[in-house]
Amino acid sequence: MQDAFPINVVLDDIRSALNVGAIFRTCEATNIDTLYLTGITPYPPHNKIPKTALGAVANVNWIHNKNRLQVLNKLKKKNNRIISVEITNNSKDLYQFDFQSPSALVFGHEVNGVDNKILEISNDIVHIPMFGKKESLNVATSCGIVLYEIIRQLKYS
Repeated sequence: MQDAFPINVVLDDIRSALNVGAIFRTCEATNIDTLYLTGITPYPPHNKIPKTALGAVANVNWIHNKNRLQVLNKLKKKNNRIISVEITNNSKDLYQFDFQSPSALVFGHEVNGVDNKILEISNDIVHIPMFGKKESLNVATSCGIVLYEIIRQLKYS
């Protein structure tokens, strides 16, 4: 097995334990460094996470810390670029963005998105282009799309 990709994922105020479980599974599949569960995000041993994680919790390095800013500041001190995934007036198209490592990707609340305090301290903000009528995707789906694009860039470019 190869070393973990220099990517960290930070989940901030994710409400659904099923989304968290699906993200655990995606983080395991992409072999990221660490998954951080912050704010109100459910964390193991929550009883709904295993339903979608399907055993991935045992293979993912994860840390629970309610204090999102403490986590992000720690990651910044380790030279991680803080990249929030959110649609804003200044966000950059995921497929036009040149990802550097190490990076920490922030995914926010399913309805409210990434907290404004986090957006302010982010090095960059990226969005997934939308072509239909809806303005967003499920957070677990978004996490998979972004992680695989970063890995495509790091591994195959």
